[in-house]
Amino acid sequence: MDRPAWAPRSIDISVPSVSRIYDYYLGGSHNFEVDREAARRAMEFMPGLPKIMQANRAFMRRAVRYAADSGVTQFLDVGSGIPTFGNVHEVAQAARPGARVVYVDHDPVAVAHSQVVLGENPDAGVVAADLLKPREILTSPQVEQLIDLERPVALLLVAILHFVEDADDPYAAVAELSAALAPGSLLVLTHASYEGIPLPQGRAEGAVDVYKDIRNPLVMRSRDEIARFFEGYDMVEPGLVPMPHWRPETAPEDEDPYAFSGFAGVGRTS
Repeated sequence: MDRPAWAPRSIDISVPSVSRIYDYYLGGSHNFEVDREAARRAMEFMPGLPKIMQANRAFMRRAVRYAADSGVTQFLDVGSGIPTFGNVHEVAQAARPGARVVYVDHDPVAVAHSQVVLGENPDAGVVAADLLKPREILTSPQVEQLIDLERPVALLLVAILHFVEDADDPYAAVAELSAALAPGSLLVLTHASYEGIPLPQGRAEGAVDVYKDIRNPLVMRSRDEIARFFEGYDMVEPGLVPMPHWRPETAPEDEDPYAFSGFAGVGRTS
């Protein structure tokens, strides 16, 4: 298998990556056949997976514009993945010139490609770090240089927490990140769930098993379990809802049924 120039030498390109699978669902080009094969296997059980990922991205863009319109000019995107068109810095800086964005991911491909995309952008940076090590994120040179934790920050955790098992205590990681944020900060979050998927749970479990097989377990949580991540936040209307229902720009009834899989929400610290 030939290694393209954008793939760091340190990565094993024979092993699927959730970041690159996500990139494939979104129509990106930074993925390998091993990623595409895993994605196609999952889509045999849940053919609407690309629609779910597109709904995630559309929600993210609406939430970033909401944050910018609310006066928030700092964005910390943890589990940011491989940049695609309409990424956080593009949306935020179009709405608020000078808005500062730090991307965080532990996937070397995501980090390397983010560095290329950001180029000479002085108001954006990328950190190679893990959600489960909040102190490494918060004390990284990029965060210390670009993010003023004494002022409100939008913390984005979009389509990332469902890849953290309960044994690794994702609630503690979110709580530690949240504790570092100033009053008026926002938590922007999406999470996979069996609730809302337009097919029997038993069939959806087939797609979940594919992620388990590639050693990136997909943890489907209930709405109540997802709501726990917002402890300490006041929910922004309309609350924790299926993605197309969060401040839609087009009629939700026009959306693909798969877009309603899982939940999205924004909370604000007081």
